[in-house]
Amino acid sequence: MHLDPRSGWCTGIAHCPSPNFNQRPAGEVSLLVIHNISLPPGQFGTGKVQAFFQNRLDSAEHPYFASIEHLQVAAHFLIERSGALFQFVSCNDRAWHAGVSSFAGRDNCNDFALGIELEGTDDLPFTDAQYRVLIALTRQIQHAYPAITAQRICGHSDIAPGRKTDPGPAFDWSRLYQGLAQNEE
Repeated sequence: MHLDPRSGWCTGIAHCPSPNFNQRPAGEVSLLVIHNISLPPGQFGTGKVQAFFQNRLDSAEHPYFASIEHLQVAAHFLIERSGALFQFVSCNDRAWHAGVSSFAGRDNCNDFALGIELEGTDDLPFTDAQYRVLIALTRQIQHAYPAITAQRICGHSDIAPGRKTDPGPAFDWSRLYQGLAQNEE
């Protein structure tokens, strides 16, 4: 995997282009937001997250899908439980993942943030494969966008408290930070 800062796309991974993005107002990329998602909730490996981010989710397939069919959202990346990595939006574009949000007193985090979705739930531990890929991807992101320091990596719950809970208490922040530090040595 290699992230090309000129195009904002990673090579060596699956691309699933989403229409749910637009241009960043200032071109700034300075925040990384970690999320979790599973569709249907609590079910993994269904391929429904990809369909959702591409506006192709069939609302008749599951009762939950009818409640989200009107949404147009996408993160930049998805890491499945197996470690498979998908990209939906160029890092240079504004993906619609954070919603109403604020970081360090600045609103509209989508304007300057990248979003990584981990296939999972708030309460189930994430897999070793997911952490390995997350650490490798985060290193690529930090190399391409050096404004994203360890202090500018947060959870969706940090930028939308009370509205969002992900990545949840099962996410091991120390494992991410230790992995990033080990790879720097």
